[in-house]
Amino acid sequence: MWTKGLVIQRIDWNEQLFSLRIKADIEPFTAGQFIKLSEMRDGKRIARAYSLVNPPDSDYLEVLAIKVEQGLLSPNLHSLQLGDCIEVSSRASGFMVLDEVPEGKHLWLLGSGTGIGPYFSMLETAAVWQRFEKIVLVYAVSYAQDIAYQPLIDKYKAQYAEQFIFQAMVTREVYPDALKSRIPLAIANGVLERAVGLEFKVDNSQVIICGNPEMIADAQRELEHKALIKNLRRKPGQITVERYW
Repeated sequence: MWTKGLVIQRIDWNEQLFSLRIKADIEPFTAGQFIKLSEMRDGKRIARAYSLVNPPDSDYLEVLAIKVEQGLLSPNLHSLQLGDCIEVSSRASGFMVLDEVPEGKHLWLLGSGTGIGPYFSMLETAAVWQRFEKIVLVYAVSYAQDIAYQPLIDKYKAQYAEQFIFQAMVTREVYPDALKSRIPLAIANGVLERAVGLEFKVDNSQVIICGNPEMIADAQRELEHKALIKNLRRKPGQITVERYW
């Protein structure tokens, strides 16, 4: 089912990376889930999944997207302005939600590119802060200009100074306080653990991974080398992932 969405705000983080706030009537959702945006073209529906950045109690939907020149939908999304319309799936989907994450003391949120989006939805809820002693947000990008939502990150640093740890990873340039590494390599060589002052441990760590499929697969493999296992309903573990492209 599809419903009409109205663009009420847009943020351009750089020339390709942007966020859209959309007013649309959809069913209640859980932080971490995604919706689909679509348009009809030559009688065919072109639809793509986008994680929701906003918390469930907000009165708008927000997505973080990047313009892919050869993409079927993203160039048109990038051209949307205030007052333009886009079709939105009436129900959100996905199991990368806190209710599916087993108990633990430390929550690691590993994200690359636009895969960071759903973590802000989670971090804007009270439940995550009440549940975990430490929350580590790892944000990997190619260039520093690709880091979105810095004001939100700064807010968490100030509000949850003893609980929240942020680690940027910028792979193609040197940037202050950032690691110049891909997430999987930084897990494998221990650089990430040393940088944040925590270790990946079976008995206290829960790890969520979201981003490009190669990063997810490689990061999961490196975590498995540290004895962590994928979280399944029939067999709870420490690694939760979401693949929607």
